[in-house]
Amino acid sequence: MVAPWTYSFPVDTLVSRFKHQARWPLGHLLARLLGQHLQHRLDNAELERPDCLLPVPMARKRLRERGFNQALMLARWLSHALDIPVDEHALLRPHETVAQQDLDAKTRKRNLLNAFALAPGIQVAGQHLALVDDVLTTGATAHSLARLLINAGARQVDVYCLARTPKPGS
Repeated sequence: MVAPWTYSFPVDTLVSRFKHQARWPLGHLLARLLGQHLQHRLDNAELERPDCLLPVPMARKRLRERGFNQALMLARWLSHALDIPVDEHALLRPHETVAQQDLDAKTRKRNLLNAFALAPGIQVAGQHLALVDDVLTTGATAHSLARLLINAGARQVDVYCLARTPKPGS
C-alpha cells in the first residue's frame, strides 16, 4: 500500500475540495505529486511496476450525485504520468452500499460483502494490478477488492492512495 500523506491538514482539505466540490485542479496536483512519489519508488526498485491500474468503482447513485469518480480521475492522471495502462471497466460495483465514511471499521467490512465484481470477460490471472483510490481509512474497500482480484488469479495487488487516515491514537 502506498499513501504518501496522512489524511490530515492540509491534505484532507485538498482531497475534500477535489472530491466534494469538483475542484479538479487540486486533484490533478495531488495526482501529479503521487505520480512523482510512485515513479521515485519504481526507479529505486522499492516497487514493482504493475501491469495495470484499476480505479475503485463507485456506486451508480453516488456517481450520479457527484458527477464523477475521483478514483477514476486519479487513475487516468497516474496512468499518463507513469505510462501504465488503466482499465476503467474491469471492476464493477453492482450493489448500492451505504457511504463508507459514516461507518465504523466492522460495519465497513460488512457493508462491502459482495459489493464488488469483475466485469464479464475480464481476465486478471497472473497479472500485477494496482488499485487506485483517494483515501484509505480502514482498508475495507481495498481488502475487499484485492481479495476479489487474488481469487480471480491476480499475481499481486497493490494499492495506491493519496492519503491514509491516521490510526486512532496516533
